[in-house]
Parts: sequence; structure tokens; C-alpha cells
Amino acid sequence: MDKFNYEANGYNRAEVNKFVTDVIKETEGIINKCKDQKKEIADLKEKLSHYEDLENTLKQSLINAEKTADNVKRLAREEADIIVSDAKHNASRIVGESLLKARKIETDADTLEKNVKIFKRKLKIIVEQQMAVVEEIETLDLEDK
Repeated sequence: MDKFNYEANGYNRAEVNKFVTDVIKETEGIINKCKDQKKEIADLKEKLSHYEDLENTLKQSLINAEKTADNVKRLAREEADIIVSDAKHNASRIVGESLLKARKIETDADTLEKNVKIFKRKLKIIVEQQMAVVEEIETLDLEDK
């Protein structure tokens, strides 16, 4: 309504009252929509925080797996060195047995290293998928809801 009709004592009361009522309803609708959007934003922030926590946990798991693999490899190599050193001081039979053990330890270390690489790839895929979900959440158009 652009203009109110004018009567003897001023503007037409019914038109003004209807206009005020319409403005109140529209304002209440906007306020309710704003409240809903604020709640949705809070929910999305909470989800984002959850995914960030998950990402941090996954990163820490990857770091721990790498440290464990490094320690296992280091210990395996140290043990292999000890075995080789002992073998040099013993008879040829002990040398043969020690070399077999060293090879098995190295094979196990290589297998573990391969398993860690596979784990890293899988973990990276999971992290990338989670990041894609986080990015999708960030791109939601809140005004459509």
C-alpha cells in the first residue's frame, strides 16, 4: 500500500491499522526466519567443529602411525645389526641362522613400511572425503532455508 486515504480526522484508521498489522506480521516472519537461520548456522558450526576435531584426530593418528613405523624400523635395524655383529663372532652355522633372522626382520620391516604407506593412502582419502564434506557444508546457501 503506497498511500492511505484521508478522512475528516486524518488518515483512514482501518487502512493504517491493517498496514501496521501487515508490517508486524512481516517483521515477525523475518525475525523467526532470522532465528531459524541463526540456529542452523550454530548447528553447522557445531558440525564443522566435529569434522575439524575428526580431521585433527586422523592427522594425529597418522603422525602416531609414522612414529611407530619409524621406531619399529629403527629397532628392527638395530636388532639386525646386533644379530650380524654376533654372527661375526660365532661359527658359520650361527652366521647362517643370524642372516636368516636379519632378512626376516628386514622383510617384516619392509612389509610394515608397505602397510604404513597403504594406511597413509587410505587415511588421506578419508581426510580428503571429510574435507569435501566440510567444504560442502561451508557452501550451503543459508538464505534458501
